[in-house]
Amino acid sequence: MAKDKKEKKDIKPTKLEKWFNFMHRAVKLLFPFFHFKYYGEKIPFEGGPYIIVGNHHSLLDVIPIALTIKEPVHFIAKNELWKGGLMKKFVVKCECIPVSRDGNDSSALIKSLRYLKNGESVAIFPEGTRNKSDQRFLPFKSGAAAISIMSKRPIVPVVQIRKIRFMRKEYIYYGKPVEFTEFYGKKPTEADIAACDQKLLDEMNAIYEKLTEIVTAKKKRRAK
Repeated sequence: MAKDKKEKKDIKPTKLEKWFNFMHRAVKLLFPFFHFKYYGEKIPFEGGPYIIVGNHHSLLDVIPIALTIKEPVHFIAKNELWKGGLMKKFVVKCECIPVSRDGNDSSALIKSLRYLKNGESVAIFPEGTRNKSDQRFLPFKSGAAAISIMSKRPIVPVVQIRKIRFMRKEYIYYGKPVEFTEFYGKKPTEADIAACDQKLLDEMNAIYEKLTEIVTAKKKRRAK
């Protein structure tokens, strides 16, 4: 046991691990300014890799997802972010996975599966863009369920009910891992994938309602 600990200690972290360790420390320093209250499953999750799926309101949504597990996460992001500027530096440094805006991108799928096979987690915003509407969720683009089935890895749903803002407590709910084991080792049809996508959406809707109830109850107690 002591030898295993020494060997683990001697393994030098990769550039990506160093970067995520820095971001985790930075989030702790910024805690008074970006205060997150977590509900649901205990984090960080262990036993991955995972496919982490969250709804999308702003660029800051990467923070609660990055904290889901201890290890680095490869975010699937729209390929426009690689065109230049500050965001290009960020997505390159984070080793994000570029995907076309319509979500149908075989190279993104291949990269995601490769990372998962190597024991590294990936994160997806299935809405495809930031939700600036009054709808709870924008229509989900396919991909998360297919990646889960092909990699035989579970999905961790992460839900928030509003846009993250400076100096405001935000509420995040981490759902139980979702698996589609009935399709492992099989070739699911488009209808099967659509049904799995709908199951994931239903789960995220249920989580959204739970979180809304929690936040509403808190507001009522404060109002008394």
